[in-house]
Amino acid sequence: MTTTDLANQISQQLQQDQAAIGAEWLAQLEALTVRGTTASREQLRSHTQQFLAAFIAATRGGELENIEHRSWDEVRDLLSDISSSRAKSGSTPSDTATFVFSFKQPVFARLRDGFADDQQGLARASWLISTLLDQLGLFTIEVFQKTKDQIIVRQQQELLELSTPVVKLWNGILALPLIGTLDSARTQVVMENILQKIVDTGAVIAIIDITGVPTVDTLVAQHLMKTIAAARLMGADCIISGIRPQIAQTIVHLGVNLEDVVTKATLADAFMVALERTGATILTNKA
Repeated sequence: MTTTDLANQISQQLQQDQAAIGAEWLAQLEALTVRGTTASREQLRSHTQQFLAAFIAATRGGELENIEHRSWDEVRDLLSDISSSRAKSGSTPSDTATFVFSFKQPVFARLRDGFADDQQGLARASWLISTLLDQLGLFTIEVFQKTKDQIIVRQQQELLELSTPVVKLWNGILALPLIGTLDSARTQVVMENILQKIVDTGAVIAIIDITGVPTVDTLVAQHLMKTIAAARLMGADCIISGIRPQIAQTIVHLGVNLEDVVTKATLADAFMVALERTGATILTNKA
């Protein structure tokens, strides 16, 4: 029996027992589901029905050894959607792969009935289906992990943006308080945020406060200078505040040239300088 003939026989057997296979598979998956909601159970039923129909249709193509074959496009697309949605909803990779691997038991049971008089055919059919489902199971894990990686990257980007807020202190004066370590990725976000805020507000002074930056090394100093240079190209001067004694010593030791940059010990001091530069004054009422 050729592989094509075997595939046709497997497809016919699955088509004949489709309802029974689907019912057994769904019951098995529901037993593994802990406290599943009605919505999740309905979704599970829909996924099993769609997968089973697509799987049977794919086996008619005669290709049971390569899931990259065009006959398996619909199955892969369906599994991609299922894996992605489960990754976003908080499922685990093993739970997602179990969706495919648990399909083996009801399928093998029907193959044993269909190939009862052909033990050699049963062995070949079981091996082909087992290998095929292993490939599909691994495919779901790969898609699941890619989706998780994309979610993590997006969350990291959102955290970077949240950790670099640009605040308008006064007309023409912005402040950018930095907390934590500066690296290349975060510096890029800092530069983009401050330049965009300069454009939006027409600010002429930007205060970069590094009180919350634990250490300043050569790389951090270079990042700061690049940000200052970019802001100047946009028509805004920068003042660096939060220069503690330890950081001042480190900057001198590194030989970083800050001669043309105004630096202050505190954000309040930098703000006063910024007010003077913009021609603003603060009046206090004396009792």
